[in-house]
Amino acid sequence: MNMNIDRHILIGKIVAPQGIRGEVRVQTFTEKPSDLQTLAVFGNKISVGAFHFVRALPNANIIIARIDGFADRTAAELLRGTELYINRNDLPETKPGEYYQADLIGMPVMRGGEMLGRVTCFQNFGAGDIMELENGDMVSFRGATVDFEQKVIRVE
Repeated sequence: MNMNIDRHILIGKIVAPQGIRGEVRVQTFTEKPSDLQTLAVFGNKISVGAFHFVRALPNANIIIARIDGFADRTAAELLRGTELYINRNDLPETKPGEYYQADLIGMPVMRGGEMLGRVTCFQNFGAGDIMELENGDMVSFRGATVDFEQKVIRVE
């Protein structure tokens, strides 16, 4: 079930220029950095031309990319901090029982009969996914149950 089908999904951020030919280093927020090879990417900061995946750095969530219209390091420097998005509609359909974290944003989180808050984003500092709630609380996603019928996430 796709609850937020019309949303844009943040999939990366340009963190620095790479070399002298206008390439940039992109921190990716996708499961695999190479996923950016096949997605229609657009930026938020300035008008970003066509996005071209160049290569992924081994064992890192960083890729090197080239963007049309940015042919040297000085031009690429203007892209620093640009957030990169895709349209939610561009993601493949999920299988039954699967979902994208983006589909969980805005859902209430319940423990027993108590509502803890609504999900604003997910964090992962290396020990598993954590839901950040609107009130600033952080709740582990480990062991959570997502109920799309009731539109609620239940945690222990």
